[in-house]
Amino acid sequence: MMNPFLQVALGSAIGATARYGVYRAIAWHGPGFPIATGVVNVVGSFVMGILAALMAHRWGNAYAPLLLTGVLGGFTTFSAFSLDALTLWERGQAGGAAIYIVGSVVLSIIAVIAGITVGRGLWA
Repeated sequence: MMNPFLQVALGSAIGATARYGVYRAIAWHGPGFPIATGVVNVVGSFVMGILAALMAHRWGNAYAPLLLTGVLGGFTTFSAFSLDALTLWERGQAGGAAIYIVGSVVLSIIAVIAGITVGRGLWA
């Protein structure tokens, strides 16, 4: 079996290229609303669910670095976020899932605001 780091690298290249393809294909919708990002997030989350179930019931985790971390991580990290939230929920940790979801979204937005503020302070 291929080294897991090589699996992630190869998968990431495939996933990022696929994401770029989706963005190019949906570019005709024009600016104003992130339709392509929404499509990538939903499709990636759906495929993450299918692959997680397939690996759990048929394949095992040998292809997880390539397909889950690599391809889907390169395609959209939202799919990993979605699977992590669902895993917490299925473990009976509804409160933890809610904290994870709200915390991830709110803190990520705060981090983007902070990064833009710092970046503008440095380079504007």
